Amino acid sequence: MYIVFLSYTRPMQEVEAVLEPHVAWINRYFAEGVFISAGRKDPRTGGMIMVKDIDRARLDAILAEDPFQAVASYDVTKVNITRSAEEFAGLTGI
Repeated sequence: MYIVFLSYTRPMQEVEAVLEPHVAWINRYFAEGVFISAGRKDPRTGGMIMVKDIDRARLDAILAEDPFQAVASYDVTKVNITRSAEEFAGLTGI
């Protein structure tokens, strides 16, 4: 799986201006079964998306569609989950 950290590079006013299409983009990939989890950083300096283990080129293409490309930078890390707490056992091997 991948963990994608987004960090805002533009003022919050610009982030808010593209928030609605960004949420629609997130919803699309949840519906397609690609995204596992997503949320805001606290303090609100960006966000995080957990993504199923897909081809990296496909992930890059998906991220390129995100309206937040105009207001954020992305840090993508591939993680091989080998152990999880019982509540998160479904993540093992994703």
